[in-house]
Amino acid sequence: MLYSQTQAKLAQIAQALQAAELWSEQAPSAAAMASTAPFACDLMPLEQWLQFILLPRMQTLIETGAPLPTQIAIAPMAEHVWQDMPPRQALIGVLNELDMLLNESR
Repeated sequence: MLYSQTQAKLAQIAQALQAAELWSEQAPSAAAMASTAPFACDLMPLEQWLQFILLPRMQTLIETGAPLPTQIAIAPMAEHVWQDMPPRQALIGVLNELDMLLNESR
């Protein structure tokens, strides 16, 4: 059940990124993808981290039946990065729902 609920949230995140016109057709550089900074904030914007790192990694966990994270806090970072940007509030809301879903699964 948790996997299917998480899958649904990931789909909502992708849709929200597209609706906010934050979806990118071009992947970040290999150097950006190799960043070890939280949210790769040193080399890519948060929306690219969501699209190119979070979504694929979570999808892999679901597909392989691996344990999902039980401590996650993406929404606070999104609130910080996108403060005062109303078109992104729906995306922040979905990120908050993902945080709550996974944190409650402990």
